[in-house]
Amino acid sequence: MRVYVIAEAGVNHNGSVELALQLVDKAKEAGADCVKFQTFKTEKLVSKDARKAAYQIRNTNDEAGQYAMLKKLELTEDDFIAIKKHCDAIGIEFLSTAFDSDSVDFLRELGCKRCKIPSGEVTDYPYLVACARMQLPIILSTGMCTYEDIDACLDVLKANGASDITILHCTTEYPAPLASVNLNAMTEIKERYGYPVGYSDHTQGIEVSLYAVAMGATVIEKHFTLDKNMEGPDHKASLDPVELKTMIRKIREIEVLLGNGKKERQDVECGNAAVARKSIVAKRKIRKGEIFSEDNITTKRPGTGISPMLWNAVLGTSAIRDFEADEPITMQGESR
Repeated sequence: MRVYVIAEAGVNHNGSVELALQLVDKAKEAGADCVKFQTFKTEKLVSKDARKAAYQIRNTNDEAGQYAMLKKLELTEDDFIAIKKHCDAIGIEFLSTAFDSDSVDFLRELGCKRCKIPSGEVTDYPYLVACARMQLPIILSTGMCTYEDIDACLDVLKANGASDITILHCTTEYPAPLASVNLNAMTEIKERYGYPVGYSDHTQGIEVSLYAVAMGATVIEKHFTLDKNMEGPDHKASLDPVELKTMIRKIREIEVLLGNGKKERQDVECGNAAVARKSIVAKRKIRKGEIFSEDNITTKRPGTGISPMLWNAVLGTSAIRDFEADEPITMQGESR
């Protein structure tokens, strides 16, 4: 299983297409499958009196409303066209989360290969309809959600033609406290809905993403930035480029560690089997024709002779020749 790693640039470009292109380069260098941004028209996303979330106030040291903050972080359609072109040129998938129906249409026309639904839009009916009608694979984040929320969202998506859906477990807080992570919910989500699951990680550091992969996440989404000290709402809860590269390297290591899920003898074990296992051997000197019994045979290493699992088949038969103590027992038809 190869984990699909989304390097979430989000709005960490601070409204600069030049910084956005640098983020694309860093995501590629780190080995991400995809670099993701956020596409919105501020006036269609928030009302002018919408307040910031507590973490946004905390991370920006500014109590001005969402509208002013987001307006500074908005990129133009031409900016996204340039970003998509650069992604194609260097060989990394471009993805962006749309936050309004017009942006959904724009991203479809731009050639996005999949649709990312953020946690905040799970209850936006017309938006969900627009996403479903893209007829693209959907990645659905479920921060702040109850099962009733997810049920209703999936009903809308499926009723409007969506079928290829991956559900990301998520805690919507920046950074998310470890006690709020609840990774076991991924297992229940998979069992309840039957869709692939993943994890959208808002915790600090890389460890939680690695644990999620070990628990079966097929998608990991993680914010990253060029510099955690930059001004903006998400930088402090993001990885820097070095941390992103380390996380992805370790995810690929975990993929190797997880293997194919089948219990089978590994090639590297074959030589050790003969050394570590036992054979049926003579406990003492045995004469030809003597009946094998627990008094004259035992089991010892190496495992190059008859397996001790054939113990009962050997008991009661007669020796085909003389055996010295510790010599592997052979039966009729076997070569010494």
